[in-house]
Amino acid sequence: MKKEILYSMKSPFRDDFKIIGYTFGEGKKSLAIVGAMRGDEVAQQYVASQVVRELNSLERKGLISKNVSVTIIPSANPFSMNIEKRFWAMDDTDINRMFPGYDKGETTQRIAAGLFKNLEGFEYGIQLASFYMPGDFIPHVRIIRTAIDDYTDEAKDFGLPYICVSDPHPFDTTLLNYNWQIWNTKTFSLYGGTNYRIEGLLCKNQVNAILRFMYKHGMLLKKSYDPAIASVVVNESDLVVVQAPCAGFFYRKKNAGDFVRKGDELGRIVDPYEGNVKARISAYVDGIMYFTHDSPLVMQNTPLFKIYGE
Repeated sequence: MKKEILYSMKSPFRDDFKIIGYTFGEGKKSLAIVGAMRGDEVAQQYVASQVVRELNSLERKGLISKNVSVTIIPSANPFSMNIEKRFWAMDDTDINRMFPGYDKGETTQRIAAGLFKNLEGFEYGIQLASFYMPGDFIPHVRIIRTAIDDYTDEAKDFGLPYICVSDPHPFDTTLLNYNWQIWNTKTFSLYGGTNYRIEGLLCKNQVNAILRFMYKHGMLLKKSYDPAIASVVVNESDLVVVQAPCAGFFYRKKNAGDFVRKGDELGRIVDPYEGNVKARISAYVDGIMYFTHDSPLVMQNTPLFKIYGE
């Protein structure tokens, strides 16, 4: 295992800002994995750290293939995580909306540029991502369509239940996933569970999914411990979105992964002053709960649930 500082920046108050990378094997740049890029992505950094732990053990046993190089970056934003703030502490900007970066720009643009310089040239890239809204996801792989050739079938090698394919919106063009593809890296984003909870089974499933992908692509000489399952490809535009009809306290009754039938009560919105139920939210299709909002306060028209209709 080779541990090195990939990017550093002077800080006026604390220790220097550092992005640390761990590289395993020697040879072509086969795979790069990026963990937390936002200060609340605790589970994402935990999963990345567990992959570092597993690969360190496998490398000592000689089970990483020859002519393969894998780099893992557990955290690209340690400052924000230290103070439990999602975005950059000084100006509330999002590093994941700054790619490919600009080395003479604002702070987060410089961080993105320094990070991206170390991510160029890999055949595959994995980002342990989070959604722009707080909530729980069923475990899945996400691919943003770009001009790069379709590689959806390769996402099945993670062995996760679902593969979500989406067309980029204009504001997606500054994401790591999008830009990594533009620079000819086949990029996957992994989602599952929520940011702040280190959920044993969900995190273990993501670690195993990464190891399974590596084995399928000849990077490892040992199989992962759990079997793969057949993945279902989902177009994001086909997900049924259930929105909040009004603002208030949100009481959720269903979780990601639950099967629901048309008419099932999914949650309620409660008046924050008088305590009465303002709205009961029901499913209007049968299907699997793909995403559930988990903030206790919601505004009108907030997407509360996304359902994959069976």
